[in-house]
Amino acid sequence: MEEPLKKQTPRYILAGELRREYIILPDRKAILDVPGGNLIYSAVGLGVWDLSTPPGMVARVGEDYQQEWLESFTERGVDIRGIKVLPEAVDLRSFFAYTDQATRANDDPVPHFARIGHPFPKSLLGYTKKDSTPDNRTKLKMTSLRQNDFIPDYLQATAAHICGIDFLSHSLLPALLRQNGFTTVTLSPSPGYMNPNFREDIPSLVTGLTAFIPSEEEVSYLFHGSGSDLWEMMEELSSYGCEIVVLKCGERGQLLYDSATHNRWEIPPYPAKVVDPTGVGDAFCGGFLVGYRKTFDPLEAVLYGNISSSLVIEGQGPFYAMDVLPGLPEARLKALRQTVRKI
Repeated sequence: MEEPLKKQTPRYILAGELRREYIILPDRKAILDVPGGNLIYSAVGLGVWDLSTPPGMVARVGEDYQQEWLESFTERGVDIRGIKVLPEAVDLRSFFAYTDQATRANDDPVPHFARIGHPFPKSLLGYTKKDSTPDNRTKLKMTSLRQNDFIPDYLQATAAHICGIDFLSHSLLPALLRQNGFTTVTLSPSPGYMNPNFREDIPSLVTGLTAFIPSEEEVSYLFHGSGSDLWEMMEELSSYGCEIVVLKCGERGQLLYDSATHNRWEIPPYPAKVVDPTGVGDAFCGGFLVGYRKTFDPLEAVLYGNISSSLVIEGQGPFYAMDVLPGLPEARLKALRQTVRKI
């Protein structure tokens, strides 16, 4: 009897959350109970550029998370061995509504469904917004990641991106990865701790990162009352011991600060047709990780991430970007290089 083929050790590891998403798109179309979450969008942003080895995914889900969704991830070329299915149900519902192409609301879903004249879905009954309270410094959530969530094979990789999870997960994971020989670790913060109450905790989270990738809104809120110059905020974050700071600025693209050279760059978004903005920031992070490992150039890494975002935003659902015409990402990358501006 032939032995089963051994899984390849992943080149990249992605850690984050999987969700069941309910979305009202900018065109008022309702998308109900579909797979999503920052982890899968990061994997797609990465996969746009490199699926030579399936990226390893690390997350926790409940026993009620649909098995066919996990199987579909495997079919799309990702390694799900690091997704831990807990022996209990876990509420992973997320709701957001786009009131226009740039504005996303995640408050009470009832009026949003009334606004578009759509019956309220029974599967959203009892839903409460997940990020309405600050993170807890001492109590783990069901979806918080632990050291033993990383299977030994995953710890043979050398590059990882940590999506927005929670404060305790982010306190643990970068050090764990560095101790196991990871030389590239990027991180997107959680909105649950990007506020002034956690300001003194941020240096210990950022120290040693290859890249810290928050949104403009998150950084502005973290430094609330301490000035309004984004470049000064980015320099301060970098001074905590982080090589690269990238701000995701929505319709304005990205800002990049490289601590080694002190260079500042503005990168506009690639002009894409907006269909579904869900997950574009996470797709950016996946593309950034690949771009950095391919070139070790911070600006090129941002360009890779920017193009990943442009492909995700043009279709509904995370996997749309995996089906674009061959050569399209590279063609967009070449065009985008001509538009960057050094400050």
